[in-house]
Amino acid sequence: MSLINDNLSWFKRKKKGILTPSSAKKELPDGLWVKTPNGKILHSKVLQENLQVVPDDGYHLGIHSKDYFAILFDDNEFTEMNEKLQSADPLNFVDNRPYKERLKQAQEATDLMDAVRTAYGTINGLPLAIACMDFSFIGGSMGSVVGEKIARLINHSIACKTPLLIISKSGGARMMEGSFSLMQMAKTSAKLRQLADAKVPYISLLTDPTTGGVTASYAMLGDINMAEPGALICFAGPRVIRETVGKELPKGFQRAEFLLEHGFLDMIVDRRKLKETLTLLLKMLRKEIGFLQKEF
Repeated sequence: MSLINDNLSWFKRKKKGILTPSSAKKELPDGLWVKTPNGKILHSKVLQENLQVVPDDGYHLGIHSKDYFAILFDDNEFTEMNEKLQSADPLNFVDNRPYKERLKQAQEATDLMDAVRTAYGTINGLPLAIACMDFSFIGGSMGSVVGEKIARLINHSIACKTPLLIISKSGGARMMEGSFSLMQMAKTSAKLRQLADAKVPYISLLTDPTTGGVTASYAMLGDINMAEPGALICFAGPRVIRETVGKELPKGFQRAEFLLEHGFLDMIVDRRKLKETLTLLLKMLRKEIGFLQKEF
C-alpha cells in the first residue's frame, strides 16, 4: 500500500501555495454558462445585460412576468391587482392527478397564484396597465382566473383612461376547466370592445409561444399587434393543419416573421427596444386620438 502511495505522490502538488485541498476548491455557480437553442455558449451575465436575448443572432429566450415588469415599469415600481385570485375546481377534474393538486404544485413551484399577473404603473412617465402571462404556470393556460384578471384590468383602464398592454405567452385554454375556460375568450373579447368604445388604446404583444384560445381571442385584438422575433403564433399545431388541408405547409408559416409578411402583425419588436418602442407608440396615440389619463 505504501508503494502505491509513493508512486501516486507525483499526482499531488506539494509545493507551498500550490496544494489545494478538495474541500477548499471553489465551485462554479450553477448557470454561469448557458447554451442557447442555436448552440451558442454565453456567459449568463451577457444574457442578463441583453434581457435574455442572444447578441449574435437575436434569439429571444423565454422570460417570466416579473422580468417583463422589471423591463417596462419605471424603476420596477407598480401596483399589482388581484394577486391572490386563484382558480376553483368547478368540474372536480381528475386526469393523472386531481386539478386541485396540480394547481397547488404550480403555485408552489412558481410563487404565482395563476398564469397571468396584472398591474399598473408608468413607462417613461406615461401611465400603462399591463397583463403579463407566465408560461411556467401550467403552460400559461387560460382558465377562469386569467379571464377575470384581464377583465378587471380592462375595467381599470376604462375608469382611469389608461392604455393597456397584454403580453401573451400561452399554450391555449385550460382543459381542466372545460367550458369555463372557453368562456374567457368571449368574456375578454367583449371587455376589449368596451375598451375600444372608450377610445383607450390596447397594444398586444405576442411572445413565444402564443397558441390556441389566447390567439383566437385577446392576443390578436390589439389596436396594434406586435410580436417578439421568432415567436410561435398559431391556433392549432402544424400536424393538425396539414392533415386538415391535405397540403404541405410553408416553412416557418407559424412564426412571427411569416405573420408580419402576411398582414397578421403590425410589427416585430426586439425585447431590448420594447420599452422605447412602447413609449413612442403611446406618445403617438396620445397625440392622435387625444385620450386623457386620470390619476391612478
